[in-house]
Amino acid sequence: MLKLININKGYADGRQVLSNLSYCLNNGEYVAIMGDSGVGKSTLLNLIAGLDKPDTGEILIDDVAISSLDDDAATRLRREKFGFIFQAFYILPHLTLSQNVALPLLLNGVSIEAAEQMLVAVGLQGRGHHFPRQLSGGELQRVAIARALIHRPKLVLADEPTGNLDPDTAHEILMLMRTEIKANGASGIIVTHSKAAAATADRVLVLTKDGLHPAVLN
Repeated sequence: MLKLININKGYADGRQVLSNLSYCLNNGEYVAIMGDSGVGKSTLLNLIAGLDKPDTGEILIDDVAISSLDDDAATRLRREKFGFIFQAFYILPHLTLSQNVALPLLLNGVSIEAAEQMLVAVGLQGRGHHFPRQLSGGELQRVAIARALIHRPKLVLADEPTGNLDPDTAHEILMLMRTEIKANGASGIIVTHSKAAAATADRVLVLTKDGLHPAVLN
């Protein structure tokens, strides 16, 4: 599904953040990536999504090299095959919950009827007409999960998705996210500092300056 081949990435200040990184994510696999602050976890997600480019190396989605795509094709790839869940939610305040969830469907030219069903799946039945200001942090994250999964993406990328939530709500959101990713037949990558969050994944990896390595959670 996803292949990283000898990825190298440095920052403008000359600091090397990723060196000769290689990894293969299989279809249906859900992994957590941990690591120290500044090691490049969010940078790696941006590279996978095609929002940034590696200095050298190749990233393939279903054997298609992202670097071979022009801007329009890369945008279509993200729109059709990726789902994004962020710590900051990025829910549009002037749209209702149904409208927020339906955005990927509208961009892909698909019927929006599934939006209400997706809200039911994440425990927000009957809330589609509400606005984001009427929701708690945990509820907003549920909307973000629904929006990320509504178009049945092949790959879901989550960057610290529960960092703003209390432990009980965070666990509930993480299990919901895992359940929905698996139900949609998607693959997933969650970047997190939390061992509890990482433990909900199929496999846990640690990102270091030497690459990705299996982690042992104590």
